[in-house]
Amino acid sequence: MADLFDSTPTDTPAGPRPLADRLRPKTLSEVIGQQQVLGPEAPLGTMLASGSLSSLIFWGPPGVGKTTIARLLADETDLHFVQISAIFTGVPDLRKVFEAAKMRRQNGKGTLLFVDEIHRFNKAQQDGFLPYMEDGTILLVGATTENPSFELNAAVLSRSQVFILTRLGFKDLELLAQRAEKELAKALPLDGPARDALLEMADGDGRALLNLIEQVSAWKTDKKLSTDDLTKRLMKRAVKYDKSGDEHYNLISALHKSVRGSDPDAALYWFARMLAGGEDPRFLARRITRMAVEDIGLADPQAQSVCLQSWETYERLGSPEGELALAQAVTYLALAPKSNATYVAYKGAVAAAKQTGSEPPPAHILNAPTTLMKEQGFGAGYNYDHDAEDGFSGQNYFPETMKRGVYYVPVDRGFERELKKRVDFFAGLRAKRGKN
Repeated sequence: MADLFDSTPTDTPAGPRPLADRLRPKTLSEVIGQQQVLGPEAPLGTMLASGSLSSLIFWGPPGVGKTTIARLLADETDLHFVQISAIFTGVPDLRKVFEAAKMRRQNGKGTLLFVDEIHRFNKAQQDGFLPYMEDGTILLVGATTENPSFELNAAVLSRSQVFILTRLGFKDLELLAQRAEKELAKALPLDGPARDALLEMADGDGRALLNLIEQVSAWKTDKKLSTDDLTKRLMKRAVKYDKSGDEHYNLISALHKSVRGSDPDAALYWFARMLAGGEDPRFLARRITRMAVEDIGLADPQAQSVCLQSWETYERLGSPEGELALAQAVTYLALAPKSNATYVAYKGAVAAAKQTGSEPPPAHILNAPTTLMKEQGFGAGYNYDHDAEDGFSGQNYFPETMKRGVYYVPVDRGFERELKKRVDFFAGLRAKRGKN
């Protein structure tokens, strides 16, 4: 029976083949990069050496070898390779794939099913793989550019190992360029800086680099081209950035942690990366303001005002002029003294409020606008702080049945150093007067 989803053609197609296809590795040892997965002591290398291969999920950006490695794994383990894409495959197609895999298994041949963009299958469709994974009908290898923790069923993840494939480094790309020149039997017509610029244009994507090399090698020129010549003839690749995907959350996390780490240069870099990727500056303005109240707080009360002013300036100027105001706020936050004391105090107070949510305030701090309430003791014994020595009565303001909580513990940095003195001063008065 012919398998509609068999990936190996019976006849080699005529006509020219793209350079990326011609340079596709023939063995796993030829794969460039990904040694953290493929090396002899790495997880996948160890699995192959032991002859025990489980279902896998490859998580990584485009052009780093997910499809190639899956195909070579099938060769290494003598499994029939079948490739489908979640974008173009529906439930009826999956049924045909599984039926064909069953027939192969009955004939003594296993199937490695490679599912590209597996995260695009919904949860119910992902569940459909489970019985065939469990009975050995298929060995599933899924590829995804999205975080599997959020996009894949827990049941699929529990039956698979997740391997992270990383973007190719500069040395990896240079090695790939050398292989391409050998295949083309000629050197690229670029001087040193232009060659580096070409590798940078690929942005860690091996397939993209080979496509760029194929274009450059076709140019008819008798001289080595400079970086200016290269950029005039080639369009710069668009920045990889998904405003609703992992890259969005990864980069805002990098910006936030750079600010928290008091590194203005790194903070401005990630800020610029997000803008270059098309992020909405208003989203950045909102998150920058959040950083001011979460990580700087009262160590520098002015930080919040700086953020709000920069946000307002952006709204008045728009892009790109207003983005400079946001960059100024990022720089200010990175260099400001840091404190999360209020943030920690607030979370502690919220937790305590949930535990004691029905406790009434002590009677002496309740208002008594009616005679009945006065008769019930509302407001009795309240000490008016302005009449007390030092303007501080030291009374208890927590519920009477609740032990006094301590949530706000200011740090000894910035303006909070002054606030710490005030906290300690009032705590000393309260203890001296014997109030809890």
